[in-house]
Amino acid sequence: MLRSDSGFLVGKVSVNWKGKVALVTGASSGIGAVTAKRLAREGLKVVLVARREGRLRSLAAQIRELGGEALVVAADLAEERERLRVAQEVRSAYGAVDVLINNAGFGWYGFAAGMPWTLARQMMAINVAAVVHLTLLFLPDMETRNSGHIINVGSIAGSLPSQGVALYSATKSFLDTFTTSLYRELRGTNVHVSVVKPGPVSTEFYDAASTRSSGLRIPAERFSVRPEAVADRIWALLRKPARIAYVPRLFGFVPWIELCLGWLMDLLGPLLLRRQLRLAKV
Repeated sequence: MLRSDSGFLVGKVSVNWKGKVALVTGASSGIGAVTAKRLAREGLKVVLVARREGRLRSLAAQIRELGGEALVVAADLAEERERLRVAQEVRSAYGAVDVLINNAGFGWYGFAAGMPWTLARQMMAINVAAVVHLTLLFLPDMETRNSGHIINVGSIAGSLPSQGVALYSATKSFLDTFTTSLYRELRGTNVHVSVVKPGPVSTEFYDAASTRSSGLRIPAERFSVRPEAVADRIWALLRKPARIAYVPRLFGFVPWIELCLGWLMDLLGPLLLRRQLRLAKV
């Protein structure tokens, strides 16, 4: 039951997001930046977390010009000590986090055998370890207050293991399982956890993937949607919590592709990846 443009009713507990604190990781560009601006527009105080401090400060200035409130915390979330520092700075500034958007992550495309270990380790640290660590840092406070929402930004790749994105798909599959398990633990409370599963999104993700060591350009880029579509879905989840949300919604059929046509992907997948490799060498 909607109460206003900035709140909703959960059982008998009324939650109004105006004035609440939202921490957004990977906020320097793409989904994170657009989501931070959307939440600020809805009246939340936003904590912007990413490595690129200059971009964060520029985004914070834009948010403040529009009448919002933003705190910049530049950090490399691949490092455990940096994640602890983020939590400490946020608590010093605001005391608690009401919304955690675990958005930071990156991809890589190519044969897994050609992926440098240093890059694989960094991907697991950011796509998985940072999500788990930040969740465990802020979830106990949410449970104590019986209020809060954690939204993990996953991918349809988590439901569709594909050639070329072996480790990336695995990290997003982890997020699916982690989110579902927490969702079931928290049932009956006013603390919520969700996973957003976009298809391709038009961001720097593809440029970055192609410039990393031994990586190729991810071909799914041509089917991408705008990051605003993901931000809208995140806001919809805050207003009406659910375990999972696809962007666009029609991608809800994706898990059935693996179930029904996995055998076909087994046959065609390697051929498509080899073709992509040949084109990259031309």
